Amino acid sequence: MEINQTKLLELAKKLIAFKSISPNQAGCLDYITTYLKDIGFKTIRLDHGKTSNLFAVIGSKKPIFAFAGHIDVVPSGDISKWDSDPFIMTETNNKLVARGISDMKGAVASFIIAAEQYINNKLNDYSIAILLTSDEESSAKDGTSVIVKYLKQQNIVIDYCLLGEPTSVDHLGDVIKNGRRGSLTANIEIIGKQGHIAYPELCLNPIHLFTNALHELVNTKWDNGNEFFPPTQMQFANLNSGLGVDNVIPRNLFANFNFRYNNLHTSDSLKKQVTKIFDNNKLDYVITWNDSAQPFLTKSGKLLTTVIDSIQETLQITPQLKTDGGTSDGRFLKDVCLELLEFGMVNASIHQINENIPKGDLLNLSKTYYNILNKFKP
Repeated sequence: MEINQTKLLELAKKLIAFKSISPNQAGCLDYITTYLKDIGFKTIRLDHGKTSNLFAVIGSKKPIFAFAGHIDVVPSGDISKWDSDPFIMTETNNKLVARGISDMKGAVASFIIAAEQYINNKLNDYSIAILLTSDEESSAKDGTSVIVKYLKQQNIVIDYCLLGEPTSVDHLGDVIKNGRRGSLTANIEIIGKQGHIAYPELCLNPIHLFTNALHELVNTKWDNGNEFFPPTQMQFANLNSGLGVDNVIPRNLFANFNFRYNNLHTSDSLKKQVTKIFDNNKLDYVITWNDSAQPFLTKSGKLLTTVIDSIQETLQITPQLKTDGGTSDGRFLKDVCLELLEFGMVNASIHQINENIPKGDLLNLSKTYYNILNKFKP
């Protein structure tokens, strides 16, 4: 089997050239929709608000094997700091440099070409689906969750799903994500009593009131992790109070902190622990929660076995299974997928100036995706 490298490079260059800053698809998803139609896919656009979404499928047999991902990218930042135009894929020192080449237009081009090659070889033992959105890098409210809602309404179950997020660390294929941690953010207001700083007996300083709870939160060991997940982590992102002068004790302190938590917890169990700490310290407080992701884990099955075998055969490397890192759209897809994994490019330069991948990784990833399709037996 040979992936058409010229076609792969051309498609990657084309996708990069669309300035699809999240959630604006800037014509990128329109182009992919037409491309997939031309090779035989049935395409359904599920655009919502300012977000563009695509569900494409070819074949009618079960099971359904899906590739999923996003075509939106983060802003390029100061273009003058880039060695080349971030929206023109450029080869430099045997690397491909462009915004989104790793996260994750390179993977999108790779799995489209792999699927096309598989179809051209008349291999049709099962159905292949492609799910794409344009808002993974922004709110994620009108993207993959909308596709998932549609699939639920149509009673469509994705048997096996491979999300092309950049999971590799040092070398392509060294890490597969077989799950992700949950994400829970607390926004808090500690309420005191404002007054003159020279008369603290007439005031309640919310900064002083919060110190014991702050110490307890920071020093709590939430768990030890398990064989699949690292320990739960809590980190403050913001802490502020005061009126901008030096002679007034403020009335309020505002803060927020985030949990990246494993499957030893639920969001409710963490909320109870936090409110217990606040109540035990007799704080007057208001707290609101943003529960943006629940932890999930895909245990060993046909998909994991096939992906590992294909990586070993194509890339001569044995991947590690990890669940660390940020959230992904896997948090939505898990509700309609029986088995779900993430595997894609090296992530060392994602969101950075001069985002890049080794040139050979584009072809090697497409080869690996094709090998997965070819090895996969219903």
